[in-house]
Amino acid sequence: MQQLLISGGTGLIGRHLIEKLKNRFTITVISRDPSRAQRLLGKEIAAFTLEEISDVNNYDAIVNLAGEPIADKRWTENQKRLICESRWDITTRLVDLINSADSKPSVLISGSAVGIYGRQGDTPINEDFEEYHQEFSSKVCQTWEQIALKAHSSATRVCIARTGIVLDEDGGALAKMVMPFRLGLGGPISKGTQYMSWIHIEDMVKALIFMLENSKCSGPYNLTAPNPNTNAFFSIKLAKRLDRPCMFKMPKIVIKTIMGESSDLVLYGQKVLPERLMSAGFNFTYPTLEEALNSLDL
Repeated sequence: MQQLLISGGTGLIGRHLIEKLKNRFTITVISRDPSRAQRLLGKEIAAFTLEEISDVNNYDAIVNLAGEPIADKRWTENQKRLICESRWDITTRLVDLINSADSKPSVLISGSAVGIYGRQGDTPINEDFEEYHQEFSSKVCQTWEQIALKAHSSATRVCIARTGIVLDEDGGALAKMVMPFRLGLGGPISKGTQYMSWIHIEDMVKALIFMLENSKCSGPYNLTAPNPNTNAFFSIKLAKRLDRPCMFKMPKIVIKTIMGESSDLVLYGQKVLPERLMSAGFNFTYPTLEEALNSLDL
């Protein structure tokens, strides 16, 4: 059985990915707390700290998803440092291990986010777009990707997963959006014209596995559904799914007061399209928002 090394295995995406792959790979997870990781993921999953990984010679593939959640806390200077270091440091270490390996893994899939593009209004964005709006989330992802791409060689291909808003009933952004709607207080944020580039958790995992198995895949991929929607449209569809009203608009000033600079993530957006993924032959199970929301146990 092939050997797979995963960082960020206890996160939302990592847990679902491991569930899909645990019967096909021998999986090792990098964790700050290996005993907790095994409790969450099962005893059949090996878990080590990053410091305990001395080489990657035995691994056929590496998936690097680790990172401090970017939207959970206000962006104090300390929180910004944590967001950056939690991504950059582990990626640097993995790249160094790959480059020094005698037997290199065939692929590194490394995380990123559609935030690399920065705020872009209603401009359709594919992977070739490089006119990034220079803001914090973009700079984090630009450096993160640059570090990961240093592992590219004739032996190792590098795929960059530029992830959108992942829709899942058990956590992530959607769980935070649902509560005000359930209370009858849901509605658009600010004008609601900002685009939300989303992806269903099943398609997210399916896309990662597609890149893992397709030897022709390399470089950046937008992991978003092919039909991004405005925040206003998203709010209407979510309210309908929950059979709740969509009446209350959240003013920009309130969001800024609550979230500070991190409010940029919800006040602005990008209309991101998964062009390279679809050109490679990937088919989405949930291409539209209505299909995605109806499949979830909300």
